[in-house]
Formats: sequence, C-alpha cells, structure tokens
Amino acid sequence: MAEEKKEPWLNYLALTTVVFAVCATLSTLKGGGFSTRSVMAQSEASDQWSYYQAKSIKGYLYELQREKLELEIRTLRSGAGDYEKKIAACKAKTERYEKEKEEIRQKAEELEERRDSAQRHSGAFGLAAMFLQIAILLSSIAALMKQKYFWYLGIAAGCLGLLYFFNGFFLFMG
Repeated sequence: MAEEKKEPWLNYLALTTVVFAVCATLSTLKGGGFSTRSVMAQSEASDQWSYYQAKSIKGYLYELQREKLELEIRTLRSGAGDYEKKIAACKAKTERYEKEKEEIRQKAEELEERRDSAQRHSGAFGLAAMFLQIAILLSSIAALMKQKYFWYLGIAAGCLGLLYFFNGFFLFMG
C-alpha cells in the first residue's frame, strides 16, 4: 500500500489552525473575564445609585423639617431659640447629605465607566472568538478537502479575528 505524499502547505495549515485555536481560547477566556467585570461594575454602580437615592430622601426629609420649623418660628415668635437650633441642625444635615451625594454620584459614574470599558473589551474578544472559530472551521474544511482556497478564506477570517483579539486588549478600534 503506497503512502500518499503530504503536501507542504498542509504543515502551514496545521500551524495557523493551532495559532487560531489558541487565540480563540484566550479570547473566550478574556471576554468572559471582562463580561464578569462589566456585571460586577454594573452591580456596584446600582448600589451607589441606591445609596445616592437614600441620601437624597434623608436630605429631603431634613429640608422639609427645617421648612416646617421656620414656618412655626414665624408664627410663634416666642421660644424661637429652640427652633433656631433645630433649624440650624437640619440645615447642617441637609448640607452634609448634599456633599455626600456628590461623592456617591462621582463613585457611581466611575463604576459606570468601568462597566462600559469592560463591555467594550468583552465585545471585542467576543468578535475575535467568532472570527477565529470561523477560521478554524475553514482550515478544517481545507485540510479535509485539500483545497487551499478554504485555507486562504480561513486565514482572512483568522486575521480579522486576530485584529479583534488585539483590539480586545488595547481598544484601538472605536
């Protein structure tokens, strides 16, 4: 039984297929990591916005109490010292809550930026994995059919996958 002579380009086909498979695996891994980061950042941002809302409600309650006391002091005029102390305390708490709300808002916006960045990374890795899987599929077809045409198509898809793979790290494409 005579052995069929192996065509040299099949070695390169095998090599490119391995490179694409490794990059596809890494893309899937990194994409999953960034996806998890995105979900965590969204959760933390939601927590911050809830905290912000709680501070807003507390501040609003003190503002209402202060306004009520100011109204009462105007009507009573006697014993105003106690009311003025209460009003000052409410005003101080209201100002404190406003300051805390600003810090909370900034933290929540930071977390939303982290979420958005993680989503961009994850999306790029997702596209990389898709194109690299297509490249592997086309390379497999080329090997089975011994047709260079499919390998060339696989290389094109793989190059596009590699472009997105590197974009997943550096985000050089929008």
